Amino acid sequence: MVLLGDYIDRGPQSAQVIDHLLAPAPAGFRRFTLAGNHEQMLLDFLAAPQQSAEWLDYGGVETLTSYGIDARDGGGRPAMLARSLEAQMPRSHLEWLRQLPISLETPGFFFAHAGVRPGRTLAEQLDGDLMWIREPFLGGATGTGKIVVHGHTPEAEPMRLPWRIGIDTGAFATGRLTSARIDKGGEISFLSTVPNIPMTAPPAFRSD
Repeated sequence: MVLLGDYIDRGPQSAQVIDHLLAPAPAGFRRFTLAGNHEQMLLDFLAAPQQSAEWLDYGGVETLTSYGIDARDGGGRPAMLARSLEAQMPRSHLEWLRQLPISLETPGFFFAHAGVRPGRTLAEQLDGDLMWIREPFLGGATGTGKIVVHGHTPEAEPMRLPWRIGIDTGAFATGRLTSARIDKGGEISFLSTVPNIPMTAPPAFRSD
């Protein structure tokens, strides 16, 4: 099982999700958890709360709540909230977040949270692009020779194109969570939960 990141923010149980991911994988499976931009935003907030305070507007408040922290504490000052989060967060959670890999490469496929920068080899990719890119990755071939499996950009349906497989169906806004199954022969199928809210337009997200 390869998970593509963004385990925190946007929902009420970020801490509990990390607890789940720290537990052993189901029998017969190995679990690979890749970093998403939201995990990086949390780490940036802890390192430099004032400069990275925008995290609070993109789900950080919900994550604080899951650790028992009221975002109004200390007048909502980022530095005080960062100190509270570091004090409340189990060491195992913080260590896990800091060691998350950015990508996974297998025969025929490359897994990353957001995608890749076209025109660069896989070895030349930058972590920032792997966690944040949208265009020009979404709109055209990458030249990497592999199909990139990604999330990050919500779309109304899971996408299967010659250069990418996109499985972000905006679960935080729609309730529809999607996975892709890739069998040994490279055949691809999708499994999605039933959406609570149809996505007639992409949910709002940070653009960079």
